Amino acid sequence: MLFQDITILDERFCRRDHMYVGVLGETIDYIGDKAPEKDYGQVYEGAGKLLMPGFFNIHAHSPMTLLRGYGENMALQDWLNQRIFPFEAKLDAEAVYWGMKLALAESLQYGIVSTSDMYYFNEQMAKAVLESGAKANISCSVTCFDGSDLWDLPAYGEGKDVYRRYHNAGDDRLKIDMSLHAEYTSNEKIVRQLAEHTKELNVRMHVHVSETKDEVEACKQRHGGKTPVEYLEGLGLFDQPAIAAHCVWLAGDDFDILKERDVSVASCPISNAKLASGVADIPQMLQKGIRVGIGTDSVSSNNSLNFIEEIKAFALASKAASFGDPTAISPAQALTCATYNGALAQGRNDCGKLMEGFRADLIVLDINRPHMRPVHELVNNVVYSACGSDVVLTMVDGQVLYRDGEFLTIDIEETIAKTEESVRRILARL
Repeated sequence: MLFQDITILDERFCRRDHMYVGVLGETIDYIGDKAPEKDYGQVYEGAGKLLMPGFFNIHAHSPMTLLRGYGENMALQDWLNQRIFPFEAKLDAEAVYWGMKLALAESLQYGIVSTSDMYYFNEQMAKAVLESGAKANISCSVTCFDGSDLWDLPAYGEGKDVYRRYHNAGDDRLKIDMSLHAEYTSNEKIVRQLAEHTKELNVRMHVHVSETKDEVEACKQRHGGKTPVEYLEGLGLFDQPAIAAHCVWLAGDDFDILKERDVSVASCPISNAKLASGVADIPQMLQKGIRVGIGTDSVSSNNSLNFIEEIKAFALASKAASFGDPTAISPAQALTCATYNGALAQGRNDCGKLMEGFRADLIVLDINRPHMRPVHELVNNVVYSACGSDVVLTMVDGQVLYRDGEFLTIDIEETIAKTEESVRRILARL
């Protein structure tokens, strides 16, 4: 495809008008201000449109579309124990498949090209991802409340089998990670064993870390004053590349440990605000050189996958918590966290930038709308003025998956109907 006469945000998020971008196979092959001689096939007329990298959502529980709006106005532990865990205990493979399909459609609609997912029934999740054409890093989160060994846990068997069958499937669109749910849902033996298993497979780790103040204080009581970051690092969980989700309540040496271990932090500002967990100190993380990306968390704690809304919240939360510093997060920093940093966190080093040679994971925004005009600085408008509905095209590895309200790889009517049918079936079991 050739994007013709289109505005772009380049690799530094600088605006360039009247550009041509040629996509060959899964790769960005040409960027220039002159029409290329090479024939790239279909031409996309770009007047009034913006072409930029797609978004990388680095912390989600996608099949929890099934629980959208199900548990509201509750503290985190009450929300989990009274609403979420009982519902999830009744899940089945079919429900997870359709819940995942619905999340993938919503993601593509909002410009998300790849998601780091932590959930159950990973085979059904993998099938849905491959069918959709999107990218994902999926993992089956390990929990343990007794003295079992890792290899006795169902999540271990499921994760190992899915890794064997699906890792790097779909021309690397699908990657299988390992996952520890959290410090507070496991024990020292399981963490050590999972850390060793992750190193043996040479894959990535995904874990919840320091989401609430109570979580941190309880961890310190259990483990001789160690924070979750200190505890998990000491057991080897960060020996492999890792995504630490939330990191709202970091303290002391936590920042230095995350930097030294090259751990990527997934900031989830809307979920953290809704559950009253707090505001992560993103400015300090960035000052320390920690890689920060953005996650939506699940739609049961968000309640959508509207990533442009998440980017705005990410930028504003740091300003609101900075006690008078409106420069805490710049629009360019926010977009870098939403794109390239997220791609790196997933181990996708050739993704997340609008550059020749990078994967063509691209989105088009309609910028010729009232709320996007006038334009004094386009990057400011994208972060503070744009809406999720401004996304009019989403491309993954050079394949258009969503365009002008149409899902090209997902039967959206069937997906909605099957998801709602699954929810009714689960509720009937409760």
